[in-house]
Amino acid sequence: MQKIQTTLLKNSLTSNASEAHALFEKSKFGERLDQKILYSACEAFFLVKENKMQILNFQNKPISENILLKKLCHLDKNFLTKYPVFEDLRKKGYIVKTALKFGADFRVYEKESQTNDSHSKWLCYATQENKQITWQDFVAKNRVAHSTKKNLLIAILDEENQISYYEIKWTKP
Repeated sequence: MQKIQTTLLKNSLTSNASEAHALFEKSKFGERLDQKILYSACEAFFLVKENKMQILNFQNKPISENILLKKLCHLDKNFLTKYPVFEDLRKKGYIVKTALKFGADFRVYEKESQTNDSHSKWLCYATQENKQITWQDFVAKNRVAHSTKKNLLIAILDEENQISYYEIKWTKP
């Protein structure tokens, strides 16, 4: 497969290449937006690292992986925490999408699910092991997950970039 040509304009990564549409259909990378595929920062960086995408600037010149990483970190201060979680989940076969409207980092779909036909199983929050969370924040995250009929998935990234996952489910007494 030829590399997907994607353009970075401000904070938007889009492509209307046939390869982008084919990859969306096959592996659910990106979201349809009119005639284009819109990529999240994590999706685009993952595809660049997998040598499946080339990102161009507004002058149609390639952006190096290092420059891209700097730009993505500038756009999202938590990118270096979120990306390893995204990468780990995708490599394990899960479909991972943004969850901004839920106040979470990601929606995570079961392996082999079709995102347009099914609901995500988890709302995922990525955090560093040395970052504290209050009980109020934990309860708020859990309530959002429960109200959207999802389980809460906390991904904790340690100093060696190892990830521990904790799934929280509501149970009835």
